Amino acid sequence: MKVWIDMTASAHVLVFRPLIEILRTRGDEVEITAREYAQTLQLLELHGLEAEVIGKHGGRSRTGKARALASRLRALRRWAKGRGFDVALAHGSHELTITARRLGVPSSTTFDYEWAWLQHQLGCRAATKVVVPDTIPPERLRPYGVDETKLLRYEGLKEEYYLADFEPDRSALDAWELDPARVLVVLRPPPDVSLYHRHSNPLFPQTLDFLGNRTDVHAIVIPRTEEQRDFVLRLELPSVIAPERAVDAQSLIAFADLVVSAGGTMNREAAALGVPVYTTYGGRLGGVDEALIREGRLVPLSDPRALQLKKRDGDLNRIRRDPQVMLALLLAAA
Repeated sequence: MKVWIDMTASAHVLVFRPLIEILRTRGDEVEITAREYAQTLQLLELHGLEAEVIGKHGGRSRTGKARALASRLRALRRWAKGRGFDVALAHGSHELTITARRLGVPSSTTFDYEWAWLQHQLGCRAATKVVVPDTIPPERLRPYGVDETKLLRYEGLKEEYYLADFEPDRSALDAWELDPARVLVVLRPPPDVSLYHRHSNPLFPQTLDFLGNRTDVHAIVIPRTEEQRDFVLRLELPSVIAPERAVDAQSLIAFADLVVSAGGTMNREAAALGVPVYTTYGGRLGGVDEALIREGRLVPLSDPRALQLKKRDGDLNRIRRDPQVMLALLLAAA
């Protein structure tokens, strides 16, 4: 089988890494395209994956996004035409599903946040199959053209699948001189270039300021972009660390005492690894986060003073799931 995978954001590298390994181990051919955005290319390099880099993020404006989309669609079609793919796989890349449909290639897309309206209107309608967690109510997907013939669902979190073989590496902490007596907090800024998160979120800067001035805390911020990193560094907060390049974020999370994130993937990675996690997300909650909050695995944060800053005791209470289950659902399109 010849498989095409498109990666347009950092999390996609993590999702597809174990699936690519399974495919290649059993003799399938996999080709990867990627968009220049956030740490996507750095993470591909970190995990030893080669990709054809096509296009980059269109920025904050709708006009910029539209131009980038049109340009990338043309480039993807030129690249993919005639390569004889049997199936195309994406994590929310509507560019892939649109291109695959135009070329007559069956495709699957997966995602775990259902309120990215424009992205899903484009991606879901073009896809052959849509694969999502079973905590997303099917009726929320029907406006995107997803009916029972197109929809496939899986148990748990996608992070429980792609972290199944993960073991934390303590050397991920060696880049900094960390006092083991301090509380280690890992933070992720809001996705401020995403259309579904267009309004600024003052809570995250407030949390950063609260933690960054404490002498009993190490706060490692994992920025999405260089602009975010520069913003954090300009604050000159004594307890804040902002890595220069992509890091082994999963190991940092595993050794952290708590995680505070305004995004989705890092929240769910912490939940999958059994690490206390707070969300400062300012947009509409999706079904996955709603379920995690009901289960007590994710805590909404409205005031940074509510953070329980204490050292975490005991081993990780984590959940592992077989990534072959995820792969079989995605390949159902073929």
